[in-house]
Amino acid sequence: MAASYERERLESRLADPMQGLLPVIRSCVRWARRPLQPAVRLWRRNLQLRVVAFTLLMSVGVVLLLGFVVIGQVKNGLLDAKEKAAENQAVSGFSIAQSMADKGSQSRGASGSGTPQSTAVDSGTWLNNLVQQFSSGGKGVYWIATLSPGAGDAQQLGEGSVNARGPRASGSLLPEASIPHSLSDAVESHTGALKQYTTVYTDDGNPPKPALAVGKRLTDINGTTYQLYYLFPFDQEQKTLGLVKGTLATAGIFVVVLLGAIAWLVTRQVVTPVRMAAGIAERLAAGRLQERMQVTGEDDIARLGESFNKMAQNLQVKIQQLEDLSRMQRRFVSDVSHELRTPLTTVRMAADVIHDGREDFDPVTARSAELLQNQLDRFESLLSDLLEISRFDAGAAELAAEPIDLREVVRRVVDGAEPLSERKGSRVVIRGDGQPVIAEADPRRVERVLRNLLVNAIEHGDGRDVVVRLATADGAVAVAVRDYGVGLKPGEATRVFNRFWRADPARARTTGGTGLGLSIAVEDARLHGGWLQAWGEPGGGSQFRMTLPRTAGDSLRGSPIPLEPEDSRRSRGLATSGLPGRNGSQATVPVPRTGGADGGHNGTAARDILASGTPMPAIPPMPAGPPRPAADPAALPGSGARVVGHKGAAREDDI
Repeated sequence: MAASYERERLESRLADPMQGLLPVIRSCVRWARRPLQPAVRLWRRNLQLRVVAFTLLMSVGVVLLLGFVVIGQVKNGLLDAKEKAAENQAVSGFSIAQSMADKGSQSRGASGSGTPQSTAVDSGTWLNNLVQQFSSGGKGVYWIATLSPGAGDAQQLGEGSVNARGPRASGSLLPEASIPHSLSDAVESHTGALKQYTTVYTDDGNPPKPALAVGKRLTDINGTTYQLYYLFPFDQEQKTLGLVKGTLATAGIFVVVLLGAIAWLVTRQVVTPVRMAAGIAERLAAGRLQERMQVTGEDDIARLGESFNKMAQNLQVKIQQLEDLSRMQRRFVSDVSHELRTPLTTVRMAADVIHDGREDFDPVTARSAELLQNQLDRFESLLSDLLEISRFDAGAAELAAEPIDLREVVRRVVDGAEPLSERKGSRVVIRGDGQPVIAEADPRRVERVLRNLLVNAIEHGDGRDVVVRLATADGAVAVAVRDYGVGLKPGEATRVFNRFWRADPARARTTGGTGLGLSIAVEDARLHGGWLQAWGEPGGGSQFRMTLPRTAGDSLRGSPIPLEPEDSRRSRGLATSGLPGRNGSQATVPVPRTGGADGGHNGTAARDILASGTPMPAIPPMPAGPPRPAADPAALPGSGARVVGHKGAAREDDI
């Protein structure tokens, strides 16, 4: 199944070439985003920067919109004024030109002399004089041009006459290039004045200029039609519009900067108290309960500061009361524990005397002596645990670290739990003890932690095997205790290290547990700078893992043993479906065996079985849930736990 799964993955990857490019694209995107991460963090963390940036963007948008509207209005106003002035000027010039032609024609008719040839010459001269006369009054304001379309076809004139009727213009204007053909055709077919926007071209080397051309068809002194044009450049209007644009740009920049400064000042007045409150809140959380905000004025910010100070004051009072109460409780527990030692010693001596002479008593009294002895043992254990807890609460616990081999500690614990494992019909299997597992730790505290874990595993293992695994890697050592008993229900792993908590209150305490063992164990692990974590699934057993730094004082980055074992329901489901396990191979299942009172094996026998290489029977198959992504909880801090539900659903909780 695994081979078919890999083949399907390969075929799908070959069918879709983009799948091979996706990792490269993601890498490029991450590489491109890396320089932007500091700016993104600053943008997310700085409220004042965001407010000022949004204000500037909105201000720029408003200024640009206002500038476009104002420039459009000014431009339209200038064009309208220019058109009206140009029309008035042109109409006046057309009237004067036609009046001059009419007067010249009347004066020539009155004299009664002239020939056609002289008339043509007089017409050209008259047009030259007209252009010079009209352009002399509008130099730099407009150009004058005349066109005579179709003059050569109207009558057969000499070569000189045709040149006399050619285009004429004032200054360096090029009339044929400056006057559009559409305008000249329209003027030729209409009797009124017409206007059109055009571009003026000159032969003096200056660039083309936009202008307004106004033309009309008139008659000259000889009654021949010609076209007279006024061309008004927009030089002054362009200067005015440029001045308006410059003024608006300068004013816009000034307004944007001013609005940004105003937004910065306003937000500073609001953000500064908030930042101050955040800093004081962080210091309050760090334990500096005397911190307070400075309050000035009577505005909303001042009211916020007063409310914050009142809250801090109330918190300080409540926390102080709780600390005093906790101190009193710890002192009470410590005092009571110490005071109980004297009467307990006396009762112990009397109980030992009674217990030693129980053979001379009747059966009822002898049984009572045995019960008294057992309960005194349990009471003494509880008293010792209470004293240890009081030391942790008071911060008086000390760590006597020295280099130790955890294999020896594990073997001592296994040998000590051998009677209990024989009564329960369980065997203890040690794995990973082929090489030394050295760490700087307190042997007494480590042994106490492992004893608690192993005894709990045997008690709740329902006669199945208990596996103790050791490993070391990357500056850390770990010991995991795995059982295959009732396991942990969802939510129970978050409370398993609580004091006096029991998974099943109805279960009998055959070993006389106090309910403080795991609480003391997790405190011992934290005292080493390590972790004590739990994992479990209902009906599938549980695993407790202790991880310690190899060198005292170092910090942990991970654990060499995964918190979720390879024989969990999820791992077996992955192996059944043909998917690779966490380590790239299918999950293997150790031997949980159900044994009776006569089938138990001690730790030494289990180690001998492992050393001989005898294969161990596999766990009966359990229903597996659907495959889901693995989540390695090795990096969970403190006493993190993971509990798998009935249908493969998992949950991780930090205790």
